[in-house]
Amino acid sequence: MDFRPLFQPKTMAVVGVSLQNYQHPANVIFNKNHLRYPVKVFAVNPRGGLLQGETVFRKISDIPEKVDLAVIAVRAEHVPEVLSECIESGTGAAAVISGGFAEIGRNDLQETLVSMAREADFPFIGPNCLGIYVPAIVDSFFLPIERMVRPEQGNVAVISQSGGILVDHMVKFREEGIGLSLGVSIGNKALIREIDLLEYLDADPRTGVIAFYIEGFGRGEGRDFVLTASRCSKPVIVIKSGKTPGGVRAVSSHTASLAGDYEVFSQVLAQMGVVEAKDELELISFCESLSCYQRPIEGKIGIITGSGGHGALAVDVCSAHGLLVPGLKAQEQAKIRQDLSKSVRDIASLGNPLDLTGSAVDEDFVAAAAHLSKIPEIDCVLLLLLPYLPGISSDLGARLSNIYQKEGKVLIAYVPHVEKYRMLIEGFELNGVPVAHSIEAAVLMAEALRRCQPC
Repeated sequence: MDFRPLFQPKTMAVVGVSLQNYQHPANVIFNKNHLRYPVKVFAVNPRGGLLQGETVFRKISDIPEKVDLAVIAVRAEHVPEVLSECIESGTGAAAVISGGFAEIGRNDLQETLVSMAREADFPFIGPNCLGIYVPAIVDSFFLPIERMVRPEQGNVAVISQSGGILVDHMVKFREEGIGLSLGVSIGNKALIREIDLLEYLDADPRTGVIAFYIEGFGRGEGRDFVLTASRCSKPVIVIKSGKTPGGVRAVSSHTASLAGDYEVFSQVLAQMGVVEAKDELELISFCESLSCYQRPIEGKIGIITGSGGHGALAVDVCSAHGLLVPGLKAQEQAKIRQDLSKSVRDIASLGNPLDLTGSAVDEDFVAAAAHLSKIPEIDCVLLLLLPYLPGISSDLGARLSNIYQKEGKVLIAYVPHVEKYRMLIEGFELNGVPVAHSIEAAVLMAEALRRCQPC
């Protein structure tokens, strides 16, 4: 199947707009794309008329241009007829937003859509979903534009069985500075499923990391998914619901999925080098880290901080995740001490973690990071930066990032995510160094690189 009409449409029809209810989901979709996206949008309703001064076509076949993507938001029993019109009129693809299919026991109605699409080689997303969001191209979500918080354009693709989970993660991506290449809510995934999108995104030049929220698979499908993910050339991250008996029941009523045996699924993911995120914090941290670095590490961590307490906490978190914090040799400590400023040279603790103390200035952090980046026993450097130290400037993020550009060793920063420190954070992020909002999140970013090993 050709997925380009789904994700790179130039024309779009919204089927099911209302001429009375301007808050109808189809109207929201029509309005936001008509006003804010480059895709050319057409409204469809059997009654015809005008909407926002634009012609409402009675059928999709009445539209005078070839339609790439049809967004279908009509009652479930009318969807087969609309899908048939899409196929007959040469429409390229569809997103079926409508609910009322397998999730409420209407397997027959859902299977009708699948049979029609397979016979015609016609791709569609859904039903029972939000559909597709591609930054700067198209947005089929029926959420008013003023209520949407969208991440910047980037290289992380997120595929989710739940539209709500997808939107929530988009909000957090924006907060954490993670860029999105594509977001897809697949709902009941009647036709296009995770494996199809995994294969498409593996070849998508805009995507560098592929993340999935999965509720369950059809029988035997989980094994095929893990095998396909293990062969993917890009990092694949999975977060799974339905881990408990209650979660299994919730999954079944949400998207009619089989939650399966979670423990077996989790063990197989680890064996095949697919990164499993246990919770939302891990998912966000893993996405940010792997969007910057895709080379695995062994997990030998060097820590630089201006606060002994932060260093000690970081060591504990590293240990809890099985990451090593090796001590530095006396000769290595001597080299670092020699390059420190006079104010901290005699008081800094350099055993690893490196506590440069609250008297440290930018040059001390730069010197320490440069030395750690040359030590073979360290394969990842955590920078725990406290912007309220008087010797720290807003330029430090960019200066430390230059060390990564020069040495190529993984740097991960922790900076409190407060607007006042935005320039410091952007100094890292704009130069490809991830910035965590907490010590734990910074350690999880390192853990992602250790967990993402070739099988």
